[in-house]
Amino acid sequence: MKKLDTMPRASKRKNVPRNPSSLTSPDASSGRVKAKTKQMEKIDNLFDKYANKLFGMIDPEGIEALCSDLKVDYTDVRILMLAWKLKAAKQGYFTQNEWQTGLKALKVDTIRKLKKALVAIEKEVMMPSNFEDFYSYAFQYCLTEEKQKGVDIESICELLKLVLGSQFCSQVDLLIEYLKIQSEYKVINLDQWTNFLRFCNEISFPDLENYDDTQAWPLILDNFVQWMREKHTQFLII
Repeated sequence: MKKLDTMPRASKRKNVPRNPSSLTSPDASSGRVKAKTKQMEKIDNLFDKYANKLFGMIDPEGIEALCSDLKVDYTDVRILMLAWKLKAAKQGYFTQNEWQTGLKALKVDTIRKLKKALVAIEKEVMMPSNFEDFYSYAFQYCLTEEKQKGVDIESICELLKLVLGSQFCSQVDLLIEYLKIQSEYKVINLDQWTNFLRFCNEISFPDLENYDDTQAWPLILDNFVQWMREKHTQFLII
């Protein structure tokens, strides 16, 4: 790379910075530290407003109060998206560390800012590069017991409507209808859940003409497609 003509010559004096004016003054550095400290104080104060003092975390009651202040419903998908952004490990709870790390990354320290951040988080989640991760997180967020591997059908149906209903309304409605009338499966595992999304993304609907049951689809989806073809032939008319 060609050197700039304005590059200063090396000084004969050692340890003299080439551009002293570019260095941060102690006052400026101190100001930034104070600003960060002030931000963390506000984040912590916000946490304390909703936290259960006994457990030292925001519990379901605290999240309901938070939703009320944000003017969003407790079951709004954006609250699940917020949990994803905070990397919340336990359903219905935000630890102080999750809250601090998440809000600091979002540069949020007030309810007004958090309300605006929800819009940005929703856009971030809906990016194809992020949605699959969010979709997987939504399932794992519902695993409330240690070593739990599956989620009950009723909860899965609600979760499908919440995370996929706006994008794949017809597929989700019929899949939920099938899940509720079938009796073979009591719970859904992560592999089946992941393939529901793959099904919605890859299979033409409602004709299902590119569905190949010789491929690596979970048996529950083979059964769903068979049920569709037998009981919902009206949806197969192109």
